[in-house]
Amino acid sequence: MAGFQQGMPGPFAAMDLPWLLAAKARQRGSHPFLIWAPAEGPDEVWSYARFQAEVGQLAAGLARRGIGPGDPVLVHHENAPALLLAYFALAELGAIAVLTNTRAAGDELAYFAAHSRSVAAITQPDMAALVEAAAPGLRWIAVTGTADWASLFAGEAGRPSRAPEPERPLSVLYTSGTTSRPKGVVWTHANALWAARVNAAHEGLVPEDVHQVYLPLFHANALGYSMLATLWAGGTVVLQPRWSTSRFWPVALRHRTTWVSFIWFSLRAVLEGEIPPGHHLRMFGFATSDPPAAARLGVPGIGWWGMTETISHGIVGSLHVPNRPGAIGRAAPEYDIRILREDGGPVGPGETGALFCRGVRGVSMFLEYLHDPAATAAAFDAGGWFATGDLVTLLEDGSIQFADRAKDMLKVGAENVAASEIERVVLGVAGVQEAAVVGRPHPMLDEVPVAFVTLAAGADAAAVPEAVTAACRAALADFKVPREVLVIEDMPRATLEKIAKAELRKRLR
Repeated sequence: MAGFQQGMPGPFAAMDLPWLLAAKARQRGSHPFLIWAPAEGPDEVWSYARFQAEVGQLAAGLARRGIGPGDPVLVHHENAPALLLAYFALAELGAIAVLTNTRAAGDELAYFAAHSRSVAAITQPDMAALVEAAAPGLRWIAVTGTADWASLFAGEAGRPSRAPEPERPLSVLYTSGTTSRPKGVVWTHANALWAARVNAAHEGLVPEDVHQVYLPLFHANALGYSMLATLWAGGTVVLQPRWSTSRFWPVALRHRTTWVSFIWFSLRAVLEGEIPPGHHLRMFGFATSDPPAAARLGVPGIGWWGMTETISHGIVGSLHVPNRPGAIGRAAPEYDIRILREDGGPVGPGETGALFCRGVRGVSMFLEYLHDPAATAAAFDAGGWFATGDLVTLLEDGSIQFADRAKDMLKVGAENVAASEIERVVLGVAGVQEAAVVGRPHPMLDEVPVAFVTLAAGADAAAVPEAVTAACRAALADFKVPREVLVIEDMPRATLEKIAKAELRKRLR
């Protein structure tokens, strides 16, 4: 965004997220922006005008509570209108929404609060005690659905007025990397506008589209691919608390859903059930172009690849020309993509290599890792290329196919999990000498974690696995807890220092 100061206005000069919401409220005031479809009770509708007005009321209330520009606020909340209202209200104040995984254990939540230096928190009633225990130093905790929360919407008197600053930090999303603790990925207002505009273009969204959202809004998929993209197009978001196989089609039919982002377990659940002939889906997004799924649903699907750090899809299928079956897509025109062999040379057709992505920091790429300049610097080379940690194959027709994760990561359902994050907890258990966590293939979740351990002298081989499981349940989100703890005599070695995890995966198979 510095180019704006040099006579080179960027695509979002003099714009920010509150500007976009206000513009849509003027353009589409009576049109539904948000439809809340809870698991129980009636649906509720927010027009663009109503949503923008309530954001202003909440922004004024948060300002009265002392929240101002640059203040990080922990938002620990499942999908609900309150989460979105808080996200936009904090944006209006120039504050920073720290969106955290609601499956986090107390130790993880304490880390998020301390690392982000959050000054306050917004959460839901059944999570308030956890937040209070994990972050005792907060100024205050606002609990949605209570009288205290309602008092924050006392009117728009004092609604802040702030000139748009596209380069201002907007939010933090924590993403698992190869380190033992997740890194905080900082998005600017320009990043959010990029997600809105570019994702809407990749998905071909129009004002009549209805985007059904069940994935958690603390992930880039639901936040950027779905919600922000729909906002840019002036369409409608139908928000569900979480995935429900039994409720997916009733909600989709009731609200005439036209667009949905699938992940493996949700797509499989839909394909295994009955497809209603009168549905209104016209397109869906998935990890790959999948003709059998598209044929079963009777609508096209596009593949895509992206990360929290890349904001949008760096690789994506096309809406208008044929896509290679099983491929992610092609390099998105908004990014530079390159694939390098282990020796640093470019791959040829049919070869697999490491994936690198390049864009503009703070616009098409994340701004930085929060409070971690060393990790930020290490993520980019001298030419500005971001090392994604993924391995992909360049196909002969120019399409790209996902191959593997170069980083020591697991994919548990829709969640990226760093093996080292689990190993950190396992190694703290009495009697454990060494630990290695790998993924075991799973028919619904892609893979699940399994821990291999060696024992210290005198340790009880029968008691250690149970102790490891208990420690992980206490310190980690449930999806990170090893499904099995296997005691072995020695770790296989790739070198004298490095555990050969490929060999451990072979043992599981």
